[in-house]
Amino acid sequence: MIFSRIIAREMQIAWRKQAEILNPLWFFLIVLTLFPLVIGPEPKLLAKIAPCIVWVAALLSALLSFERLFRDDFTDGSLEQLILTAQPLPLTALAKVIAHWLLTGLPLILLSPIAALLLSLEIHMWWALVLTLLIGTPILSCIGAIGVALTVGLRKGGVLLSLLVLPLFIPVLIFAASVLDAAGLNLPYNGQLAILGAMLAGALTLSPFAIAAALRISVDQ
Repeated sequence: MIFSRIIAREMQIAWRKQAEILNPLWFFLIVLTLFPLVIGPEPKLLAKIAPCIVWVAALLSALLSFERLFRDDFTDGSLEQLILTAQPLPLTALAKVIAHWLLTGLPLILLSPIAALLLSLEIHMWWALVLTLLIGTPILSCIGAIGVALTVGLRKGGVLLSLLVLPLFIPVLIFAASVLDAAGLNLPYNGQLAILGAMLAGALTLSPFAIAAALRISVDQ
């Protein structure tokens, strides 16, 4: 199936260019390491602001990884071949988004125990953080892919990409912070998670069509 082959192809390319995948993860870890050094060894203060630190670091590291999503395919001409395959372009775009999340979002979740140790997070706060990352980071990949598809044909589209996608990330950050605030007060947060889940369902359903349309525009230019 073309869908699974595209995901496998992205994994193989990432294995050959490991630096492009590891750099955002190193950035994520560096940010988490520097904050305790700057703020000082105060567990209560760190635990209070830690979830926000993790989410800001995750967002910035995601921005670092977005540009390569369609760049290489556009440069070597394989993007046009992907558009001409028998598989509908929205499915191809969804496969690229899933591969991007597996390479960037999932590793952040796997690194969250390290974040919990560095920032003195309690177990229930860490679990709430994992849930928000599990639901929220795929939304970031979907939104970021739309921005990349619109700017892939530009020489210096990195700044424009940030201006396009950062405002769209704000609702995700708001509800993720709401979940973490409720967890810090030992209050239920199922409602906030449900809203994030609805946002994820909408992003997975609608973003492939937006990405496909943006890619056609970029290729036709």
